[in-house]
Amino acid sequence: MAYQLNDINFRTVSDPVAFMAESDETYRRKVAEAADKIIQNKANSPIVLLSGPSGSGKTTTSMKIAEELNRRGVGTHYVAMDDYFKTIDENTPRTPEGQLDLESPLCMDMELLNRHFTMLSRGERVFVPKYEFSRRMRVQEPSKSIRLKKDEVVIFEGIHALNSMITQVHPEAFKLYISARSDVLFEGKVVFKRTWFRLVRRMVRDYKFRGSDPAETMGMWANVRRGEKLYISPYKDTADFQFDTSTPYEPAVFNRFATELFRSVPEGIERFEELRAVLPALQLFGEIDESLVAADALIREFIGGGIYEY
Repeated sequence: MAYQLNDINFRTVSDPVAFMAESDETYRRKVAEAADKIIQNKANSPIVLLSGPSGSGKTTTSMKIAEELNRRGVGTHYVAMDDYFKTIDENTPRTPEGQLDLESPLCMDMELLNRHFTMLSRGERVFVPKYEFSRRMRVQEPSKSIRLKKDEVVIFEGIHALNSMITQVHPEAFKLYISARSDVLFEGKVVFKRTWFRLVRRMVRDYKFRGSDPAETMGMWANVRRGEKLYISPYKDTADFQFDTSTPYEPAVFNRFATELFRSVPEGIERFEELRAVLPALQLFGEIDESLVAADALIREFIGGGIYEY
């Protein structure tokens, strides 16, 4: 799928509120379809595995699917698979350059995950671990305990949710893959890449809420993309359902704030030419004031001010 720059800019000026409402409704319908398929699979497994690369909106999508399931009488639990990270030590995998490879699935406690999936499917109680990223270690106190009732499912969300180390052990689980998957075209040429939707989302979120300056986020982007190609993309076609979480209006919402961030692209970093190209691409779009964005819109995960807590 692709968006047309002319259409985006026309609707940005003519009626931005209606433009955003229409786009958000398209996303909502995809969420509803995912809920349909999860319910259809519930007799096979109460486990839902939701994967997607960084900046896909996995957390908000998980919450919205849970809301949709709840409306239909299906109770839900949510687990961030990040809590199954192992404590960083001398056994943590490294990149060919010798840096910690925090994108690797080997950073996850796959044995514990698989054991918990089996226990949950049997109606047994599990104690979900708790990981403190500030100290890069798992702590003794669990983050929560879960025991599924008859009409309940549990959504496990994480970049490695579709890894074969999980899905080959639990093929009956429902597998969902999401990402921002649309380019923006002008006169038949790509002027804003689909991966840039996620990069801009991550750049703004990291700066606003994670204390990361643009240079830090950009410096990590090459390794993030490397990890996606190695550990995430190879498994996306094993999903039972895939959908696009991009919205055509979001470059116009991000425009003013992201432009300032991308002006500080540091020379010499990996993928410098690509990162530098994002700035003039952003300037092709008009602007929509973020105050007009619906409180439950997906991109509130990245700009803040929404109804969900992250």
